[in-house]
Amino acid sequence: MLEVDRLRKRYGDVVALNDCSFVAQPGRVVGFLGPNGAGKTTTMRSIFGLVNLDGGEVRWGGQPVGEEARLRFGYMPEERGLYPRMKVRDQLTYFAELHGLTAQKARKSTDEWLERLGIADRGMSRLDELSHGNQQRAQLAAALVHDAELLVLDEPFAGLDPIGVATLGGVVRGEAERGRTVVFSSHQLDLVEDIVDDVVVIDKGRVALSGALAELRVASPHRFLQVAFAGTPPDFAKLTAAAADVELIWRRDGEARFRM
Repeated sequence: MLEVDRLRKRYGDVVALNDCSFVAQPGRVVGFLGPNGAGKTTTMRSIFGLVNLDGGEVRWGGQPVGEEARLRFGYMPEERGLYPRMKVRDQLTYFAELHGLTAQKARKSTDEWLERLGIADRGMSRLDELSHGNQQRAQLAAALVHDAELLVLDEPFAGLDPIGVATLGGVVRGEAERGRTVVFSSHQLDLVEDIVDDVVVIDKGRVALSGALAELRVASPHRFLQVAFAGTPPDFAKLTAAAADVELIWRRDGEARFRM
């Protein structure tokens, strides 16, 4: 179990984290949600000791997180964390060995994840030769290749098409079903609501809302309606103006979503 306990961090006059606390349980996917600048990335970096906190503590299995525990973690940063000119297969094997796998096991695990993520044919390509979606797959493979017990993924679905979201989302769910603890950040709940079990919403460095997604839905006074249409889109502005307490959230690719 991952415990983030009252984290505090200030950069000059900017408060990045303000008593940020939440728990992530094994076998469950936690969606860490909030707008850009809310403190998501700072929180995730603190799990790996990449941020010098002003206060608070991160614990794994009830103990403060140290170097030995971090070797069992997998991290997918929002910014690219791989070498752009190095072959994908070579660097995944290298990262697996850094986490303690033997050379043979590292190569075997690398090939398995390249196959599972649909980029086995690009293993001998340089990272900068891959499309954005395939680079995301390679980055996720780097977080998974050593059989991580905790996955921390920062905006893993950013810029992906629906097929890419479905592929990576299926992998994330599969790891949780294997008993792994998964935390990933996003600023789009509608994009990830079919993947998460629990939700933590952060705003201005403080957790504003947390709990099981199903329970939060039941407690919410709002309901959502998603509509698919063909041909010329309806005049949604006229429809929402005529209906009380109905708001158009988004419209794209023959679909629209409303909050009521």
